[in-house]
Amino acid sequence: MHKETEIKLRVSRETLAALREHPLLKKRNKSGWERRELMNQYFDTPERDLAQAKVALRLRKDGEAIIQTLKTRGQSVAGLSERNEYNWDLPKAKLDVKKLDGECWPEQLAELDKKTLKPIFTTDFVRERAEIAWGRGKAKVVIEAALDLGLVIAGKQKEEICELELELREGEPSALLELAAELAATLALMPCDISKAERGYRLFDANSYSLSLPAPQLSAETPLDDAFAALSWHLLGSSQRLAEQYRFNGHWRLLQDWVDNLAEMRALIASLGQAAPRQATSELRLALDALLEDWRPLVQAGQDDEDVRKAAPEQFLEELQDPRWGQFSLNASRWLLARTWTAERNTRGNRQGAAQLSSWLPRLLGDEAVALQLQRYQQQPEDLAEQLPRIERIQAWLHHARHVLEIPELDRLYGELNKLQQLANEPITEESLDVRKHQAIAVYQNRAWKTLLRL
Repeated sequence: MHKETEIKLRVSRETLAALREHPLLKKRNKSGWERRELMNQYFDTPERDLAQAKVALRLRKDGEAIIQTLKTRGQSVAGLSERNEYNWDLPKAKLDVKKLDGECWPEQLAELDKKTLKPIFTTDFVRERAEIAWGRGKAKVVIEAALDLGLVIAGKQKEEICELELELREGEPSALLELAAELAATLALMPCDISKAERGYRLFDANSYSLSLPAPQLSAETPLDDAFAALSWHLLGSSQRLAEQYRFNGHWRLLQDWVDNLAEMRALIASLGQAAPRQATSELRLALDALLEDWRPLVQAGQDDEDVRKAAPEQFLEELQDPRWGQFSLNASRWLLARTWTAERNTRGNRQGAAQLSSWLPRLLGDEAVALQLQRYQQQPEDLAEQLPRIERIQAWLHHARHVLEIPELDRLYGELNKLQQLANEPITEESLDVRKHQAIAVYQNRAWKTLLRL
């Protein structure tokens, strides 16, 4: 068994060709490009028990070699994935279920009848691989770069494989992100943690690609730095999965959720005060602002305009063909991995970063609630939109961390503020102003809101 640490990047055929000749890879290519044709057959039960257990089982024909591989449940954070992999050389292209035992076979599949395992789809592709030496001071780093071009085929359904895989052979995982980010400076590289096996399953069922990632486990004792890091990784990873699925099927709701994820990440960054000095967050804020400036108005316009919704998938493909999305995703991952917001902050900022959520969060929400001055917008509802950033900061934390606070009616407050936020985004009419006024009153009279105002 070995632990596989890699990052997958979806590319176009043009980008794949450019990578082959990229100066950055040419300079550090220690092996030259080796071309191999890989034929892969994946197996599962008719009920897809392996897929549900997050397990992939395949036979691979690599030249004259036949290799049986089992990949078990791992973890994936914003495109950087890590999982256990077991390989066996076989004398012929026939699944050997006797190998699937002992420590490699997941406990949750212990009762599975392995005789029910059948071929379900193939992934056949040409791989050009090279060994890249990526120096990081005195630390040795070896990365395998693989350019894959081929097809996933499930019955009559097919999808193109066109991607760059970077797999860590030696060194620290951050080196993968460094190399990918430098390549993404001029090329459109889309971090994408969907495996070739997941693509095969998705051809059977377009909804089988799970968009939901495990929610961060925050407690009252979680330090602010840890809570922010966990939430940001979660939002970044979710946004990448949403981007991949919207690219695949164009469902409008996915684009809305993608924008909401980016907006929440922006709101969390803005809420940290001295725990995240502005200089340390500047690059990330500017990248998020640029994305939101383009996509938030489009999503708002599409709420009531079917033509906008129909045109959006093509516009999104243009976004993915530009380096911007890949640059943001990879640089945000590097920023989070290095915890850049903690660098060069003052003593007060360090204290805030180390503070437990149960002590820091009530103060933040209380300060924001007082500054919002909701009673003013009961009289001047037309000005409510100017307070959207403040509402979004409150909502981002209530969305993910309200369970750590012992304040009554926080769930209800979160719902009422959602309504107020939606109204602040709508065009102003005589009717909408009246609804805004009454919703501001509903929030102001909420027990949790009154508690926050007293903190």
